[in-house]
Amino acid sequence: MLSDSDRAFFLPKWRRVAVTLFCIAWSILEWVSNEPIWAVIAAGITVYCFWHFFYKFDENEDSSVD
Repeated sequence: MLSDSDRAFFLPKWRRVAVTLFCIAWSILEWVSNEPIWAVIAAGITVYCFWHFFYKFDENEDSSVD
């Protein structure tokens, strides 16, 4: 679950897209480099990004950071 400060940071959609694309590229790089353990880890982080940044992320939720 994202904290309020994380939610505020990732509110602009371009940041969520950039982080997710970075994780996809990292996973591909690890597969091409024949490093399957790191590739699976990077793929897991990518799935986490998709889940929290696009599926569960509510742009309309009030994120008041003190």
